This record gives sequence, C-alpha cells and structure tokens, in this order.
Amino acid sequence: MSVPILPTISTVFIVISAVLVAVGWGKIKKGQIDSHKKTMIAAAFFAVAFFIIYSSRTVFIGNTSFGGPQSLKLFYTIFLIFHIMLSTTGAVLGIISLRSGLKDRLTIHKKLGPITSIVWFGTGITGVLVYLLLYVFYEGGETTSLFKAILGL
Repeated sequence: MSVPILPTISTVFIVISAVLVAVGWGKIKKGQIDSHKKTMIAAAFFAVAFFIIYSSRTVFIGNTSFGGPQSLKLFYTIFLIFHIMLSTTGAVLGIISLRSGLKDRLTIHKKLGPITSIVWFGTGITGVLVYLLLYVFYEGGETTSLFKAILGL
C-alpha cells in the first residue's frame, strides 16, 4: 500500500493540532495560563500548516475522489459533508477563541473555548477517517486539480 505524502503530512498536522488542544485544555484546568497560551498557539500553528498544505494541494494538484465501493459512496459523501461543516465551524470557532484569549476577552474565551475544543476533536477524528477511507482502506479515485476542473486545462 502506498499513501500520498501531502495528505499524510496534513492529516498528521491536524492530529497534532487536536492533541495540542487537549494538552492545552489540561493545562488551563491546572491553572497554567502561560503554558496553556503557548500550547494553544502551537495547536493553531499546526492547524494553519494543515490548511496551507490542504488548500495548496487542492488548488494545484487536486482533490481525490472516493475510490471505494459504489455501495458506500453515498455514505462517504454524507460523512464528508458532515466533516466539512464540522471543520469549517471548528476553524471559525478556533479563530474566535484564539483571538478572544489573546485579547484578554476572557468571558467569551472561557465560554467558547471548551465548545471549540470539542468541535476540533470531532474535526480531527472525522478528518482521520476521511483520510483512511480515501488512502488506506480503499485506493483513492481520480485526482483532478481545481484549475483542470474549472478551466479544463
């Protein structure tokens, strides 16, 4: 079995981000504010690194279609849509949580932080499952770049 390097790296980055969010949550529960802040910034760094790799790959190389059995394609598509909605929500909540924490808007940060963390864990888990379905459990389908898909190049 051969897995593509960029999706593997980006998936590892999102997992690292989720693990760091869990570590950061633990640190704030212990009152380690400075350590919490550094850990959450590191989590955001890995999330941004994931996004840069993912979006660059999507634009220049393309997205890989589901290559598994046709009987599972509808379930995969529904799951993928759920993952996309969850990850988009998690990204927006993450930006708001990070910004509110850095700006010392702690009332908002304390309320939103735990929700954001739970959504981010869901994003990490569903992202790994999408990766496994596309590249490990089944051989990926066709990969078409955004430019090719839109412009026919």
